[in-house]
Amino acid sequence: MDFTAALPTFLITLREGVEAALVVGIVLACLNKANQPQLNRWAYLGVLAGLVGSIMIGIALGSGLQQLQLVVPNLEAVVKPLLNVLFCAIAIILLSWMLVWMTQQSRSLKSEIEGSVTAALKKGDTAAWSVFSLICIAVLREGFETVLFLFTTVQQGSTTAAVGGAIAGLVTAALIGLALFRWGIRINLKQFFQVMGVLLLLIVGGLVLSAFKNLDAALAAISQLDLRNSDLCFSQTSCILGPQVWDGSGILPEKKFPGILLKTLFGYREHLYLLQVLAYLGFLFTVGGTYFRSLNPREAAGKTAVSQ
Repeated sequence: MDFTAALPTFLITLREGVEAALVVGIVLACLNKANQPQLNRWAYLGVLAGLVGSIMIGIALGSGLQQLQLVVPNLEAVVKPLLNVLFCAIAIILLSWMLVWMTQQSRSLKSEIEGSVTAALKKGDTAAWSVFSLICIAVLREGFETVLFLFTTVQQGSTTAAVGGAIAGLVTAALIGLALFRWGIRINLKQFFQVMGVLLLLIVGGLVLSAFKNLDAALAAISQLDLRNSDLCFSQTSCILGPQVWDGSGILPEKKFPGILLKTLFGYREHLYLLQVLAYLGFLFTVGGTYFRSLNPREAAGKTAVSQ
């Protein structure tokens, strides 16, 4: 197996899987505390439905892309990078939002889920459906984000390795969930999510580099299709990315270790252009700044109070 292709999907599914495992574990603990073990099966069915739904989304996206390439084979050089830009943009927004939201809500997540389960149990006949829906939505949300990430990062020839990494991440997340809620093993979840959050931030930053690279490739392909659109490109090396600011082909090539690992994990490119660097730094400054401020809510609240 190509571990360089499997590692990014392993890390993503591990983090997303642990989030889903926390929701499942809290719900099961609430049901046990309320002496409602007969509803446990609905929680497990919710997990199964969420996983099946995520797989179906992946199959639908894959078949849709294949059909699109068959319909417009002459425009594949344009359509493929544009679709990559779209998937990258969606994945960047969703993963960034989940990174910040989960950090901000982690302190009240347990109480909110317990409140939802308590309210569901009071509904009597619809309690089973409420438990099923709560679990299914949580798993499906994390699965959808993982599927989008797979479509934005997996290259041809590395699909098997990427899927293997995703499965390994899910299994590890399930083991962490069992360790927490079934075996009573103490795990520092705060430190775990902080480390995984930094890694996820760098991984999503790599998607920003990829999004601009694919947009530039799409515009270059459009310019070649129609000479009247040749003004879309400002130079021979790039269309909109501006001048090249980094050339690591001699010291850190992206097709050799460790460059290939940095590329698959953090989106490293041996050739970087000005717009890519500015977008990457802008992403780290805005999303990264918001994330690190959310780790210290008291400090952020103190700064807000002083400014007022």
